[in-house]
Amino acid sequence: MVDPQLTGILLSPFVLALLGLCIGSFLNVVIHRLPLMMERAWRADGAELLGVVIDEPAQISLSAPRSRCPSCGHAIAWHENIPLVSYLLLGGKCSACKTPISVRYPAIEVLTALLFAACGWQFGPQPGVLLWCGFTATLVALAFIDVDTMLLPDDLTLPLLWAGIVASALGWIPVSLAASVGGAVVGYMALWFVFHAYRLIRGKEGMGAGDFKLLAALGAWLGWGLIPSIILLSSAVGAAVGLSLIVLRRHDRDVPIPFGPYLAGGGVAAMFFGEQLTRLWLPTA
Repeated sequence: MVDPQLTGILLSPFVLALLGLCIGSFLNVVIHRLPLMMERAWRADGAELLGVVIDEPAQISLSAPRSRCPSCGHAIAWHENIPLVSYLLLGGKCSACKTPISVRYPAIEVLTALLFAACGWQFGPQPGVLLWCGFTATLVALAFIDVDTMLLPDDLTLPLLWAGIVASALGWIPVSLAASVGGAVVGYMALWFVFHAYRLIRGKEGMGAGDFKLLAALGAWLGWGLIPSIILLSSAVGAAVGLSLIVLRRHDRDVPIPFGPYLAGGGVAAMFFGEQLTRLWLPTA
């Protein structure tokens, strides 16, 4: 039997924050490389259909090749890849060519660490907290991939959806199986309906199918009852940001804005403040 005191230490917010820094470092790799891997797979499929041979660069995966400086090709040594610490010790610059390293890398590490610590506070030192840490980590990856590429990969959204349903079925999360499956269905169909209504009215597509799948995954983890809160919150923030970009940066209103980050943020907010949000929208609930 596991010592409760040891469990309390290992799953404390502080230790989870350290774990979050490490996972955040890995998420930087996922965010950068997964779209490249998808693009190569698409090109390979297209070449096979056309019966042509394409000359692809060296194979890339989440584990190989080693990370390198994009400016000079310097291979990142292990001591230069310690989450957050290495960035600070290097002064935010490559050790070889002194090119500035994007602040987004440590920002993602810190964001993931804060989310993991918050999960520790919210759910307490019990094994199920690791599931919620994985949930938030996947949302971080999806949000930043969508910002970079306007894509929400099935390789992340579908496993997230099924993980929520399985976790519910096994009693690992406080959401009934009926609420989980209902959340997946309601989440998908809600944005599917919006998509087709917008296309009927405006004659063009307003979002991608990845958004449907992401909201379905959020519903699978959080239950159908929080779908309205997620949609309202993400839509309100997305509209505010979109209007700000148009007004302050002369952003063309016809240029699409990724909706995935707002859905992910709405999902995280619903995870931490679900009951409060429901009472806010529905005071009698």
